[in-house]
Amino acid sequence: MDPVEPREDGRTRAGSDDFSRADPGRAMAFSDAVIAIVITLLVLDLRPPDTEPGGLLAGLLDEWPTYLAYAASYVYLAVIWLNHKAAFTRIREMDIGLQWANLGILATLALVPWPTAVIANTARTGNPDDQRVAVALYALVGALLCLAWLVFFSYLARHPDLTKEHVHDSYFANERPRALVGVVLYLAAGAAGVLIHPLVASVIFLLLPVFYGITSHGYDQGPSFFRRRASSPRSS
Repeated sequence: MDPVEPREDGRTRAGSDDFSRADPGRAMAFSDAVIAIVITLLVLDLRPPDTEPGGLLAGLLDEWPTYLAYAASYVYLAVIWLNHKAAFTRIREMDIGLQWANLGILATLALVPWPTAVIANTARTGNPDDQRVAVALYALVGALLCLAWLVFFSYLARHPDLTKEHVHDSYFANERPRALVGVVLYLAAGAAGVLIHPLVASVIFLLLPVFYGITSHGYDQGPSFFRRRASSPRSS
């Protein structure tokens, strides 16, 4: 086995025959494919309405909850893809722990079409109790997804040797609050939807992807009110 190679910042890097680590390209390609499939699954809930002859327009308009749920979840998944891409542009190589953390993200985002379909269906029926259960389910899936991101960011924060040379040591540690905010707000949204009104939860569900879209490259790359002073770079 080749000797361990020193890095410019004083850390060590395994030799080329260290099979415990891999290039992130395959993981990123696999993740892109999973996200594309999940987005495709959202379309399956868009079905022609069952109407009498001459009532197609009214039937299509009555399906507005399905269209809204599709649009909201599509934007949500698009934002997840943007955040995933931003993270992987900073990763140099992956070990088995990081691969499992990435698979955790994919496992939870694959659930998104399920609560989306449930919310659309309950919006059509108009039953308040069912709507409360539906937003609670969506909130639970959203919280689990943010928790998976928290594990992912925490792993990279503890293993800066997996990131590229130009990435600050504190970058992924600073990303953890973004994921934690999501866990808290999704759970709070679910509670508000059950105890107050489902519409309150729906508003939070729509605002959270906007927040994650704006900060997809971290607080430092977002608008001025999200920026914080960048940490010092790695010493060479």
